[in-house]
This record gives sequence, C-alpha cells and structure tokens, in this order.
Amino acid sequence: MNNRPLAYIVKDQNPVVLLVTDTVQHACQCMCERRVGSVLVIDDERALRGIFTGRDAVSTLAQGHDASKTLLLQVMTPNPVTARPQDRAIDALRAMNDGGFRHVPVVDEGRILGVVSRGDFSGVEIERLDEEVHLSECIW
Repeated sequence: MNNRPLAYIVKDQNPVVLLVTDTVQHACQCMCERRVGSVLVIDDERALRGIFTGRDAVSTLAQGHDASKTLLLQVMTPNPVTARPQDRAIDALRAMNDGGFRHVPVVDEGRILGVVSRGDFSGVEIERLDEEVHLSECIW
C-alpha cells in the first residue's frame, strides 16, 4: 500500500476538463454537479494550462469578479505541479504538503489521466506523511 502508483488511483477517472475560455460560473457548476474540488483547464490543443479549485472560486468572488463573465484563464492557477502515472502516491502527497495545495493533475506525455486530491490517499499514506512531517519538525 505504501508504494501505490498514481495510475492505480486515477484508473478509469474522468476528470472535469474545461477550456481557458470557459467561465468561472460554468466551472463552479461543473464542480458542484460532479462533486469535485477542481477543474483542469486546457487550451485549444488540449494541453494542460492550469487548474481551478474551490479556493480559486472563493478568491475570485471575494475580489468582486462576476463569475458569469470571468474566464478561467484570468483566475486559474497556471502551470500546476503535475505527477506522472508511475509516480508513487506518497510522493504526490508530499508535493501537496510541501506546496500547500490540495490537487495534483496526473499527466502522461501531455495526456491528462486524472487528478488526485488528499482524499484519494489511504490512511497508511497519510500516516506516513504525518510521521515524516513530525520527524522533520523534531529535527529542525
């Protein structure tokens, strides 16, 4: 369980993928309908350009932007950290912890396979990360 590849987690996943020209309102509707916390944002060539999350939605609305007129390109997190399907789950979890974000797109040679979030990880993986963090706090 400690060495699960991300391919195992995103197997058969169908992530929400929208264009950079889609609106925040549309993204929020899709996230709500699919009960997910993020949308992967692509360009016309289907290349990953960014990620839009619930945090981005809250920030956008708090700044007074009109969700029906604001494009994802304007408010997404560009060039998100990504992982490969052969990467281990614990490594993606470490990246999230170190970077302070909750979602990592899984991409293979430019092809989007899915997205993992903290809830996708097993108790063993989270416990291992918690132990690593605690140990590093004790050392430093």
